[in-house]
Amino acid sequence: MIRKQLAEPFRYEKIDLNEAEHVQDERAKPRVRDWKGTIKRIWSLLMKDNKILLFVFMMVVISSGLAILGPYMIGSSIDRFIDNQNVEGLSKTLWALFFIYLFYSLAIFLQNFFMVGIAQNTVFDLRSQLFNQLHQLPISFFDKRQFGEIMSRITNDVDNVSNTLNQSVIQIFSSILTLLGTVAVMIYLSPILALVTMSIIPMMVFGMKWITKRTGPLFKIQQKRLGDLNGYVEETVSGQRIVKTFSQEDRVKSEFHQRNDRVMRSSYWASVFSGFIPKLMNMLNSFSFAIIAFIGGILVIQGSVTVGTIVIFTELARQFTRPLNELSNQFNQLLSAVAGAERVFDIIDEDSEELDESEAIEIDEPKGEMEFKDVTFSYDEDEVVLKGVSFKANAGNTIAFVGHTGAGKTTIINLISRFYNYDSGQILLDGTEIKNIKRASLRKHMAFVLQDAFLFQGTIRENIRYGRLDATDEEVVEAGKNANAHSFIMKMPDQYDTLLSTDGSGISQGQMQLLTIARAILADPKILVLDEATSSIDTVTEVKIQEALGRLMEGRTSFVIAHRLNTIQSADQIIMLEHGKIIEQGSHDVLIKQKGRYADLYQSQLRTSS
Repeated sequence: MIRKQLAEPFRYEKIDLNEAEHVQDERAKPRVRDWKGTIKRIWSLLMKDNKILLFVFMMVVISSGLAILGPYMIGSSIDRFIDNQNVEGLSKTLWALFFIYLFYSLAIFLQNFFMVGIAQNTVFDLRSQLFNQLHQLPISFFDKRQFGEIMSRITNDVDNVSNTLNQSVIQIFSSILTLLGTVAVMIYLSPILALVTMSIIPMMVFGMKWITKRTGPLFKIQQKRLGDLNGYVEETVSGQRIVKTFSQEDRVKSEFHQRNDRVMRSSYWASVFSGFIPKLMNMLNSFSFAIIAFIGGILVIQGSVTVGTIVIFTELARQFTRPLNELSNQFNQLLSAVAGAERVFDIIDEDSEELDESEAIEIDEPKGEMEFKDVTFSYDEDEVVLKGVSFKANAGNTIAFVGHTGAGKTTIINLISRFYNYDSGQILLDGTEIKNIKRASLRKHMAFVLQDAFLFQGTIRENIRYGRLDATDEEVVEAGKNANAHSFIMKMPDQYDTLLSTDGSGISQGQMQLLTIARAILADPKILVLDEATSSIDTVTEVKIQEALGRLMEGRTSFVIAHRLNTIQSADQIIMLEHGKIIEQGSHDVLIKQKGRYADLYQSQLRTSS
């Protein structure tokens, strides 16, 4: 495989560069990708520890000065003491060199020690901003992205920034200072040798330009493909039951191999091109030594410079190429970190849900009366999902939505919850358009019991209390009783303090659903959303859930997505949807008498269950 890659470098390079352009335009809202602006934003985070950062830079200045002073004293001692056989002067110089390199090492230790703390504080702030922003983003953001790809930005990209701050910031600043100091000393000692030493710069610039032109896009693609791979792994691991149920192990492994191969290819070429940099710098370093020895020897013979000066220049030549080498290496690391930081800032810069709420109001105790007036909605411009939907739910009513998959049931729930904003029409809560109500205030008076029960890692008590964090232990227990969950909870090893995992290991699907109902009961909402909470539940547990739901729905405005029609016969209003339109609505008895689509569907389910 490697031989094949080496035989076709330009084909892979072309693919990578085109893919890099695609990555830059991947966001729905195009924006200028500015690496200087990204560095400036990171710098603003670093400056929160400005006093410590100033101390670090002072240590960098001291260490850079001592790194130049040492070679200068060595060369000077050759001319002043070794040529003159001055043992006493040489001894003093050696002691001076001992303390120079001792303080040099101490300065290096201090600057690295404190820079690690600054870097970790900065990454802490960056990761906190990212995580906080994730909870401010609309549901549409998550619907369009893989969870694994988002996780990659929180972990891989932030860690990439962390590693760069730990290593690169000091080295870049130190290299610049060392480079400037070295050039100044070389010009002071011998302008001719200084010019000879700096003759390698054009070759270095040309080589670096050729390399970085390729490494920049390659590192960006490497991060993007790694995010895609993580997303696929997260998806397949979380869906292992489905993978094994349908015997799709071979296909999953094959698709993983393809994605893994893409990561390997981009990583391979990014490493190959970035690996050229130290090779180039070592070659230029050796070339610099050679020309200094040759030209310097001629100048010594002519009496223009001393042997000590040549010794200083050979050491300073290394000092000259070393910071150049470090700068070039750190520049690649910086490119990789900026690519990751841009992906992090992309999320941080996303429009949050609260952006359109500057004039929105908060509500205290809503009655729960909700009305749809000619509501139209589409997830994208190509397809309208809801088409002129109108209905009214009086306070305390139960409204059930039925219809085939894709009819628009879940979309209506998404609009009621303001997970999405409707395109036209009005949705009113107690006469106030919900676009004028703050989302947090609206959702504070809502509770959800979904088809797929979700529990957090923690105790049963903590999962129930999630509905209202200030609830007492007694209120948690009362909610468990009202949800018909108390009896099975008391049989658990630690009862309400039994620790649960995120997948609910140790309890059944029905028991998980009872806990989510208890959580909703504890929240005491005015508006309730149910998404067929009894789906895939055994008959005995279904009876318990129906009893618990009956208590939960009492006196609350409830919106129910129904798949089994026998569970909604008592609903105040049943709305039949088809292709985003309401085709029938009324009570169960009224719709049965109409002998329309609802009646046909109801009779079909009766025949199936009998």
